[in-house]
Amino acid sequence: MFKTDYAPLARPAILPDANNRSGLPAFASVGDVLHAYEGDDAIFVLYPKKIAAAARTFLNGFPGKVLYAVKANPHPAVLKTLWTSGVRNFDVASTREVELVQSIAPSAKLFFMHPVKSRAAIRHAYAAGVRNFSFDSADELQKMLEETGYPDDLSLHLRLALPKGNAAMPLSGKFGADRATAVDLLKAARPHASQLGVTFHVGSQCLEIEDYDRALSYVRSVLDNAGIEIDSVDCGGGFPVAYPGMKPSPMADYFSAIRNALTVHGFAGLEVLGEPGRALCAQGGSTLTRVELRKGRDLYLNDGSYGSLFDAAQCAWKFPVKLHRASPRLAQANEDFRFFGPTCDSLDVMEGPFDLPADVQEGDWIEVCHLGAYGQALSSRFNGFYSETTVAVMA
Repeated sequence: MFKTDYAPLARPAILPDANNRSGLPAFASVGDVLHAYEGDDAIFVLYPKKIAAAARTFLNGFPGKVLYAVKANPHPAVLKTLWTSGVRNFDVASTREVELVQSIAPSAKLFFMHPVKSRAAIRHAYAAGVRNFSFDSADELQKMLEETGYPDDLSLHLRLALPKGNAAMPLSGKFGADRATAVDLLKAARPHASQLGVTFHVGSQCLEIEDYDRALSYVRSVLDNAGIEIDSVDCGGGFPVAYPGMKPSPMADYFSAIRNALTVHGFAGLEVLGEPGRALCAQGGSTLTRVELRKGRDLYLNDGSYGSLFDAAQCAWKFPVKLHRASPRLAQANEDFRFFGPTCDSLDVMEGPFDLPADVQEGDWIEVCHLGAYGQALSSRFNGFYSETTVAVMA
């Protein structure tokens, strides 16, 4: 995979292992990675320092407990980095995620916030010590009570369906109880919950801070209708990243708006939760993909929509890109390019356009940035194209 005469952690240019808590082969730069690489697949890059910095931003600024949404990037190196950075709570959605987090951080507190779970998953999670569960229907509530044996230590979180917001990826169509159903479910759950909470999600990549205020206002109206007191409110995820064409406000502004809205709508004093996923790891990861062929402004790559570029294809997101030339050349002005992935499926196309130097050619590598969230996590093995190579760049 890497040249045998290249020992990354032994090179003076590489930071000592004490600074690399990810457990991955560590390099000082992407250039060093490419110099050492002899494989034929794309390369997943993690930037542990960027992930740790994002964790500090939330731990120091968010007005409540920070739950990492494991689905965004479940790589063990990401989980280790977040744990060593101080994240102690994790939002899980499956038995495998429960087992993964507990294998890396046995003392982590897990929140099973997927509103629909199998009976086996509920039993396994409860036996593993999980006590926080989400639900959005009477059947799910009954299922959880039956499979846990009607205990007195459950923390139940009702998932509300919000009125449609302005996030880049609205999440109002699949999960969540409407107003009338929510009122009934709060009344039904209260006698069985040692702690009862409400959770919501404003949508992934929320660019309008006001959506959180509108959501908390809606929660207050539902609670007033139900006449039920709760113990916690979970503001969900949605915290955005600065992708090309998307310019969110500083994260501190989101935290301030949420803090103010909690006070205005009568939630001061309650336990507050948040579930950042994308915002903790997106900028801490990228994919290095090699140009196999150029046809005009079409570039054929060794990674694509069935790999880590799913969002670039299906959501048409224009991720930031950097060119790493295979040979020294004079830099040229940039042009717009389209990407094709390596599979034989015609859907394996990323329209972009992606802004790259005009001299890009076969053998060059393109770093597609901000793919630390939902990039590697969504990769498949379709057509035999996939990568098992992940490295850390300590920049």
